[in-house]
Amino acid sequence: MSIASSLGLTAHDAVVLHNSNKLTLRLHPCDVLARVAPPAEQCAQFEVDIAQRLAEAGSPVAALEAPEVFARDDYVVTLWTYYEPVTTQAIPPADYAGALDRLHAGMRTIDLPTPHFTDRVSEAQMLVADHDRTPELPDADRAFLADTLERLRRAVSENGRPEQLLHGEPHPGNLLSTQAGPLFIDFETCCRGPIEFDLAHAPDEVGDHYPGVDHYLLRDCRTLVLAMVTMWRWDRDDQFPDGRRLGIEG
Repeated sequence: MSIASSLGLTAHDAVVLHNSNKLTLRLHPCDVLARVAPPAEQCAQFEVDIAQRLAEAGSPVAALEAPEVFARDDYVVTLWTYYEPVTTQAIPPADYAGALDRLHAGMRTIDLPTPHFTDRVSEAQMLVADHDRTPELPDADRAFLADTLERLRRAVSENGRPEQLLHGEPHPGNLLSTQAGPLFIDFETCCRGPIEFDLAHAPDEVGDHYPGVDHYLLRDCRTLVLAMVTMWRWDRDDQFPDGRRLGIEG
């Protein structure tokens, strides 16, 4: 609230919208979205840089309220435009695919140093190997996940498909339904890889509407992503709501 006030915004209240590994707040009455995280658990400047370049390219992305990254009391804060949802219904697969296709087109115009998707897989593999970080993961499941991550990491990376900048996690929670159409949020997970890695985070039907998809590769990417997400949920420090149940399901 103090950061918003310093920018001339009126903020008398802050309402929690989501609280997991980061805190997302809606500031009233200025209707600004604030994202808050400890410095060690974020890459806010990277996210802001990507979002600014995508907006300049005309991509379907949520707008920044301020281009700065703010540091306060051992936390970093970024401010974004708040969008009132226009519907509670799922975004139709064709619209979802179209928005992702336009996002990828904009991302092909951006030249920034970014991680490779295999770097993200490696993070999950390190969790599998670290019994202290994942103490409740049963041995049989640990071996199963370790094999799945390594086998599919190799299969996807050696597929030979063209690679480009990706969102990294364009799942339905990161695509807003707004008056301006579908808009993507949360760009801290951007990485390089085949477009099928991004499509693996979307509902199954979206891949049927995206042009030029390798459906065999998409199948492998879906399994790889499921194994990665499952590993995040077994991390003892994970704060995702109902995360342990999701880890067991995964």
